[in-house]
Amino acid sequence: MQKYVVLQVTLKEKLIGTSSKNLSELEDVINKQADKGYRLHTISTTSGGSKGLGGGDRIQATMVFERIE
Repeated sequence: MQKYVVLQVTLKEKLIGTSSKNLSELEDVINKQADKGYRLHTISTTSGGSKGLGGGDRIQATMVFERIE
């Protein structure tokens, strides 16, 4: 097993409002890594821009997980 794992998830923002449509996907990634013996060490986000009028904005969440020994 690796000591660290880096994963990236794209979050799609609603066109109106500020809540993300797929926070459950982010939660699933975190929980799957926890099940494998990793903890979330660091998370950072960057704006990925818009995908058009109906698409809303994209946010890239980059997460570093550290294996718990």
